[in-house]
Amino acid sequence: MLICAAAWAVPGLGHLWLGRRKGLIFLVVLMTMFALGLLLHGRIFSIEPAEPFVALMALANMGIGLPYFIARAMGYGAGNVIAVTYEYGNTFLIVSGLLNSLVVIDAFDISMGRK
Repeated sequence: MLICAAAWAVPGLGHLWLGRRKGLIFLVVLMTMFALGLLLHGRIFSIEPAEPFVALMALANMGIGLPYFIARAMGYGAGNVIAVTYEYGNTFLIVSGLLNSLVVIDAFDISMGRK
């Protein structure tokens, strides 16, 4: 489970910890996607129980791990709805979190000897 926590907190760290060099690729690609999402004026969603779809997008955003919390703490990811690239930015942010969730599951499978 420690591998899963590390893999969630820093994308690719679980694979690097297990000696898999592809963890470095995961780190670079997922962090680039997250940064592009911010540069494209995407919004980092927070959980709003009154709006279930926003809550789901927030959970998807949180999948990227610590970068989500660091970006929110630093004031990034407010989103600019009138920006032409707003939806593209949201998509990059959401997909980076969802892909990291798959990377965490892959690291878990490797650590359990399933791969």
